[in-house]
Amino acid sequence: MANAFDIRPLRSRANTLYVVLGDQLDHEHPLFERIDRVQDAVLMMEVVCESTHPASHVQRTVMFLSAMRHYALLLKERGLRVEYVRLDDERNTQNFEDEISRAVNRLDCKRVVVVRPGDHRVRSEIGAACDREGVRLEVVEDPHFLTTPDEFADWAKGRKQLTMEYFYREQRRRLGVLVEDSQPVGGQWNYDKENRKAFKRTPRPSTLPEMSVDDMTREVMELVAARLPKLPGRVELFNWPVTRRQALACLDSFIKNRLVRFGTYEDAMWTEQRTLYHSRLAAALNLHLLTPKECIERAVKAYELGEAPLNSVEGFVRQIIGWREFIRGVYFHEGDSYPGRNELGETGQLPSLYWDANTDMVCMRDCVSSVVEEAYAHHIPRLMVMGNFAMLAGVEPRKVSDWYLGMFADGVDWVTAPNVVGMAMHADGGVVGTKPYAASGKYISRMSNYCENCRYSVNERTGENACPFNTLYWDFLIRHQKRFAGNHRMAMVLKNVDRLSRDDRTEITISAQKLRTEFGISDPES
Repeated sequence: MANAFDIRPLRSRANTLYVVLGDQLDHEHPLFERIDRVQDAVLMMEVVCESTHPASHVQRTVMFLSAMRHYALLLKERGLRVEYVRLDDERNTQNFEDEISRAVNRLDCKRVVVVRPGDHRVRSEIGAACDREGVRLEVVEDPHFLTTPDEFADWAKGRKQLTMEYFYREQRRRLGVLVEDSQPVGGQWNYDKENRKAFKRTPRPSTLPEMSVDDMTREVMELVAARLPKLPGRVELFNWPVTRRQALACLDSFIKNRLVRFGTYEDAMWTEQRTLYHSRLAAALNLHLLTPKECIERAVKAYELGEAPLNSVEGFVRQIIGWREFIRGVYFHEGDSYPGRNELGETGQLPSLYWDANTDMVCMRDCVSSVVEEAYAHHIPRLMVMGNFAMLAGVEPRKVSDWYLGMFADGVDWVTAPNVVGMAMHADGGVVGTKPYAASGKYISRMSNYCENCRYSVNERTGENACPFNTLYWDFLIRHQKRFAGNHRMAMVLKNVDRLSRDDRTEITISAQKLRTEFGISDPES
């Protein structure tokens, strides 16, 4: 049987080489308008390094490679010359820098053009290759996003604090989304207070649309299994869109079936219910199979037609033009040193349970299992369970960020670094959040049913049966009490720390260190 993916190496030179990365699969790519279909060429590369540093979930790798291959065929159908480097090409050097150098030399290129990469490292590798080969590099702004890094820098200039809410309101006005005469539709900018309900009984959300696995995706699965057999995660439940048609089907399913309850239960969790009423569109958006504009337009139209309530639509809009654009702005504004920040000075190892979900903690077991089996968890398990645990336990932020980058299907550095280093780990000195998102087991109990059948007691702070979140939460506050003393948003909780007796503090500290040792976060003698 012939290969489903059949793109042969180019045989003639190219004046300009247009590099298209795996997260730039826009059906209206900005390079299409300027490329000479006779004289120029598009370069796409499958390289091992992008799946091993950090270790990438097998589903994330399959999704990227399959989407890239489908996109490359689309480019050929549109009459573009495509130089495609396969993972199993014996000449493949398996990294971007050397592959660009090899393509420039083989095709005798004089110029390289690329849309702004969403990873500082990748941008550096492309630049290094061009410098090495003495060819000019042109970096084009990415029109997929609604705000450019320069526009964000202009907004941030002179501000003491980069507050997402203020950015979001200006975005709404600038883009004309859910506003009338520069004021918010419904009278409020933010309906977050209406979006914090927990489930009283088992929810029954609609099932996700099934993404058919075609021959090309099967070939990729076989290739990944053969070439990268040690990648983490499982592939059996693969259900990610790899074409624009599939991505649009996912958007349609969310708008019709889940948006109506999305806002109300946005922060809720339930055992073995992984998607609930969330969109699960981030991966398609980050691959550029969908555009933020069309997602917003569909949601707003649903509100205008009376098919979805304002609190749900506003919450969804805020995730896209608020958090998504804000987080990307922070990434470029703060520069390439941002992903390595560690303002709290944490040095712990990432526990093995993040790879195998082997723990008696029901919340962590359920949330990590979701990641291992589906490369997915919605934002509350990411932030308030898995991220919260890592911060409280004192894990080094970069280790946590690398795990999130590799293990989630929607992982791209521009979105992962600020969300993890900044929001989840509070390691950026307060750039993303004015206070740490630290919470005890009581928050998890309030927003889920995880604690009902857990062997740990959410009502105990120390001892063999105490919820580890409780012990680590109070230890975190004790360890960083002086650091947060001047933070007015921490004043109330720090008063509770002041009320602890010396014996209570000692017991908490000893219990927390014991937990860190048991989880493999710190050495027994540290």
